[in-house]
Amino acid sequence: MAEAQAIGRFVPTSPRKARLMADLIRRQPVDKALNILHFSPNHVSRTIEKTLRSAVSNLANREDVGRVEPNQIFIKRILVDGGPMAKRIRPAPQGRAYRVRKRTHHLTIVVATND
Repeated sequence: MAEAQAIGRFVPTSPRKARLMADLIRRQPVDKALNILHFSPNHVSRTIEKTLRSAVSNLANREDVGRVEPNQIFIKRILVDGGPMAKRIRPAPQGRAYRVRKRTHHLTIVVATND
């Protein structure tokens, strides 16, 4: 079983929103997962789709794999880890300040063949 991975780092979306999309495509065949991501209205689905296509390309470009059909590849593992937060201050009533945390995440996708 051949494997390849792709990592998307510092993606400007909260990890919680990204995990919702990641849960939909975990352990799915790649052609079905790309179909789900392409027609999803969520903003983070574009980033996940881009990273997934990169992982599939990394698998196809390995020297020991050769030609692989898209229906033979599945998502073995998908991880969404929290990245650094940019902390900002928002003015609030009566001289107060509210903290705004702009979250990021790191996305790791591992694909494998059904050999």
